[in-house]
Amino acid sequence: MAKFSNSISYITLGVDSLERSLAFYRDGLGLSTKGILGEEINNGAVVFFDFQPGLKLALWPRKSISEECGVTLGQPDSAGFMLAHNVADRAAVDDIIQQVTAAGATIVRPAKSFGWGGYGGVFQDPDGHLWEVVWNPHDGSAD
Repeated sequence: MAKFSNSISYITLGVDSLERSLAFYRDGLGLSTKGILGEEINNGAVVFFDFQPGLKLALWPRKSISEECGVTLGQPDSAGFMLAHNVADRAAVDDIIQQVTAAGATIVRPAKSFGWGGYGGVFQDPDGHLWEVVWNPHDGSAD
């Protein structure tokens, strides 16, 4: 019997406008992609970005997720999920916050120091998904 493992292959974000989100992540953040794939398939339009080996970020319209999974399309809830991007130092946090601001992100928590020694800020993408950009001097997993 196959076992569920702790390895995640894809993180899929539901978006209201695939074109708008593609522009934000590709043009604003500089992530590499082949663009929108699967437009010829009903509910198939999707965008993929390669992250570290074995992990991809997918953008898929919320309406398509709802229809394909048989769940009710409700109102987005930004507080229900947050992604984090650990970076090498404090300056990288500031650089990325500046980059995402220029790309049109909403800064919901400006970069600040934390009592435990780290430093970070939080932004929302065009669909309200939260991303924390953080330097954690105790982690060792930053790029």
